[in-house]
Amino acid sequence: MPAQEEAGQQNKTEDSTPVVDDGTSRIIQVPESLIDQVIGQDHAVEVIRKAAIQRRHVMMIGTPGTGKSMLAKAMAELLPKEEMQDILVYPNSEDSNEPIIRTVKSGRGKEIVTAHKTEARKKAQLRNTLIMILMLGIIGYSFITYQWLMGIIAAAFVFMALRYATPREEQMVPKLLVSHDKTTTAPFVDATGSHAGALLGDVRHDPFQSGGLETPAHDRVEAGAIHRAHKGVLFIDEINTLGLAAQQSLLTAMQEGEFSITGQSERSSGAMVRTEPVPCDFVMVAAGNLDAIEGMHPALRSRIRGNGYEVYMEDTMPDNPENQEKFIRFIAQEIKNDGMIPHFDRSAIEEVLHEARRRSNRKGHLTLRLRDMGGLIRVAGDLARQESSELTTRVHVIEAKKTARSIEDQISAQVIKRTREYDLAVVEGTQIGRVNGLAVMGSDAGSVLPIMAAITPAQGDGGEIIATGLLKEIAQESIKNVGAILKRFTGKDIRNIDIHIQFIGTYQGVEGDSASVTVATAAISALEQIPVRQDIAMTGSLSVRGDVLPIGGVTYKIEAAAKAGIKKIIIPKANLEDVLIEEEYKSMVEIIPVTSIEEVLDIALVPEDRDTFLHRIKSITHATTKSILGSEIPVPRTVI
Repeated sequence: MPAQEEAGQQNKTEDSTPVVDDGTSRIIQVPESLIDQVIGQDHAVEVIRKAAIQRRHVMMIGTPGTGKSMLAKAMAELLPKEEMQDILVYPNSEDSNEPIIRTVKSGRGKEIVTAHKTEARKKAQLRNTLIMILMLGIIGYSFITYQWLMGIIAAAFVFMALRYATPREEQMVPKLLVSHDKTTTAPFVDATGSHAGALLGDVRHDPFQSGGLETPAHDRVEAGAIHRAHKGVLFIDEINTLGLAAQQSLLTAMQEGEFSITGQSERSSGAMVRTEPVPCDFVMVAAGNLDAIEGMHPALRSRIRGNGYEVYMEDTMPDNPENQEKFIRFIAQEIKNDGMIPHFDRSAIEEVLHEARRRSNRKGHLTLRLRDMGGLIRVAGDLARQESSELTTRVHVIEAKKTARSIEDQISAQVIKRTREYDLAVVEGTQIGRVNGLAVMGSDAGSVLPIMAAITPAQGDGGEIIATGLLKEIAQESIKNVGAILKRFTGKDIRNIDIHIQFIGTYQGVEGDSASVTVATAAISALEQIPVRQDIAMTGSLSVRGDVLPIGGVTYKIEAAAKAGIKKIIIPKANLEDVLIEEEYKSMVEIIPVTSIEEVLDIALVPEDRDTFLHRIKSITHATTKSILGSEIPVPRTVI
């Protein structure tokens, strides 16, 4: 392993004791800088480096857990720290509701505030000493003149008058609004989900507004995330969750580089306070999923595009030796960052790589949903630590996959168990119009999706396909495509009949077109009154010409079918190399790849005269094409 050998040589140079390459993760050198720890996002890393130099805004769109926040933190490390500033807010003697803003070099703010507090303390001590001397003088004189009661009363009145008539020195001490240490990197502020006050700054409410007890206005001013990110990085994940008013204010802050702080509540006493403009010269890194773009203020996105970059995050990377080495380094990084779990041996590393291939849902690739993979690594390490094992092994990783299952996977297991208990899952015999489909819940859980079809006379003008089961937009469109398939492959006039399609148990709704093959098979079975084998499950998208197209989540769908007791699974041939099921399921199922609906019907339907049925299907198909095109097309022979 080249990276491990190189790491071993580095360790040997740094220490007098040579490090033996034992194939474990402990010999892997973890880069110190965050930007060098990012894997699989080469384009994003290049953009972040450029944006840090030029101080450009960046918007990163992609799947959760692919490293967006890590890249934002890495950008903060790359920004020059010598430009950082402290922000002070001073009282305004002319207008107390408009505090004065001043900026100084980082580290100087604390010194200034400390000096002011020391000076105020000295003045307060001197004032209190003078008051005390005066009080003692009054009381002493009263005792000499034998009017001690009147002397005490006079002293009390004089004390109260002087106490509230003289200014309080602490009210004149400036407040340190934003502070930085000279040795720290540029600030990184995560403003995800912040309300208006937390994002833009606020002025605290003061219930004591009379009698000399009120808190001075400048002391009630609170910095917002945009101000704390001055000369640094402001990171906002799920940018579309911010209200349009907040996005508009954020746009103003980005354009002007400064933003006054005022009270965010109209009923608060702070609503009267508005500071001078407060510096907020930050670099914004916005992040989100694809739907984030729709919810963004158009002007805000335009500002980012006009003065920055837009990056789409990769969710997989090619499975080659170079990227495998990077993934192994990621494992070492997670172990180092956790600090409490043992290192992984070679078998554990290989099992993690195997799981990364499974979760990619794409042949020849490794997943880049590293947050989920990091969770698996930590759970495996916890199991090893619980057993006081020196190293984490493959057994621990396999057990961790069972322990750290997603909610969707746990729900899927419960649903499969329940459907078998109540005989909702039919895995034997044949039935007309009923087909076992397959679906995915979340990103890593499969489920069996029974679909039923029935034929009834049309109730209105012309027949239609009626699908129930909380179908969403793409699923509804796929049903329309099935209508074309039925016309093409049955040769029947369906204008006078309604075809009812029912998705069983889809209480959370159905999205996607991967059930197209299942729906078409169930409908053809109902139309032709031909039984369907129930020991078969299927998945695949359909073109209007009857081609079986690839789908996602094929590995998890096959495993769900195996758990339900189904023996054969029909999948698109294009997905065959995507299949990476666990060893325990390989002997339980037979995977059948197909390319067309004719192959599906040949395998799944059980007609009385198979040869005649298949020949009729092909004849109808070509006859339909001939009638449409008006040209002679030879009908191929049926080969047995």
